Amino acid sequence: MPDAKGSGTREDPWQLKTPPGTSDYQMWRDEASDPPAIVCQVGATQLKYQLRAIEDLHTWLREQGDWVPLGAADEQKAATDGTVEAWGRSPGNPVGGWYGLRKGYRGRFGMYMPPLLEALGLAEVTHDAKNNRIRAK
Repeated sequence: MPDAKGSGTREDPWQLKTPPGTSDYQMWRDEASDPPAIVCQVGATQLKYQLRAIEDLHTWLREQGDWVPLGAADEQKAATDGTVEAWGRSPGNPVGGWYGLRKGYRGRFGMYMPPLLEALGLAEVTHDAKNNRIRAK
């Protein structure tokens, strides 16, 4: 996948595609929010994740040492153990729970964060129709 298009600001957001390549979305940093956030705009829907998720996820992926399934799931659905999605809501992660900040829209971490890490040069993501995986660079 090519380098990130956009600079990650609200005025010039990163232009991304979901891992299967079926949907376009945008992300940008909102460092003024409390806590600092990554805003994810998918059509009319806006999700927010803690900004530190970029560094924290990259660190966790490096610790895993190999491919990890994405396991994307909505907030209301259980996440499969051992996936990026499960880690993004686990009491054992560095924030002690959800990286998602907007109640009702805290899930899909495993869908939207991995392409950002890939675009930033921090990870590789597979781009199959389903069951995609990620590993740290």
